[in-house]
Amino acid sequence: MKTGKRTIIITGASDGIGAAAARQLSKNGEKVVIVGRSASKTKAVAQELNAPFYVADFADLSQVRNLAAELDRDFETIDVLANNAGGIMGKREITVDGFEKSFQINHLAGFLLTNLLMPKLISSKAVVIQTASQAASRFGKFDISDLQNEKSYNSNVAYGNGKMANILFTRELNTRFGSKGISALSFDPGVVATSFASDTNSFMKFIFHTPILTNLVTITADESARKNLVKLIDGTPGKDWELGGYYEKQKLSPSAPVASDKNVAKSLWDQSAAMVGI
Repeated sequence: MKTGKRTIIITGASDGIGAAAARQLSKNGEKVVIVGRSASKTKAVAQELNAPFYVADFADLSQVRNLAAELDRDFETIDVLANNAGGIMGKREITVDGFEKSFQINHLAGFLLTNLLMPKLISSKAVVIQTASQAASRFGKFDISDLQNEKSYNSNVAYGNGKMANILFTRELNTRFGSKGISALSFDPGVVATSFASDTNSFMKFIFHTPILTNLVTITADESARKNLVKLIDGTPGKDWELGGYYEKQKLSPSAPVASDKNVAKSLWDQSAAMVGI
């Protein structure tokens, strides 16, 4: 683990575990950079922490490209990139970029951001963290030939597939850039009491937003951030966590069998790179 004040970029940091982690890391003296979709919410968290902030909607890849350019311009080093932005969608939608929205927001935008920042991440010997989910194995039906969820769309399945893409991206990121100084991992934050799924018709909306169920099965964003994202950021790569690994309940997890398929991971990377033109 690096010592001293680190530059830590957290996407999806205007709410939920992203905001909670930002607060905890800022309190510990780290230089936290807030990235969010909502201008008002992102600015509010940033002002609370006296932190720099950037607004970008990951449903528009031009905004991701602008974000990458601004981050590269404004920071000499990037010690941690936490690709935390994501979520479950409602009906199947196509973004302005021509991609299925769940796939783009949960995977493609973070993939693009990471690759555009890669020279600086390598020179900084950065940690790159993906917020994945156990939904990858519980709901996902990952099909490398149907990344746009065209064959049979279901919001829960599409979300699970996006989270599996996070795990596969992490594996391939480690394979391609681990020897160049990148330390990559992904994790499941748990069932966290946030605004997750609030604007969908997914059954997860009722789990996350029905008071009785919420009290029974969820944990707070503060607890999840402390036990997962912050703990992993503060850990030593290769010692406290396995490079390229995926963690559930603070333990290394295999997820679904496809998560360990090197050919699928490579194909996902190659297809994603072609989609975003890098």
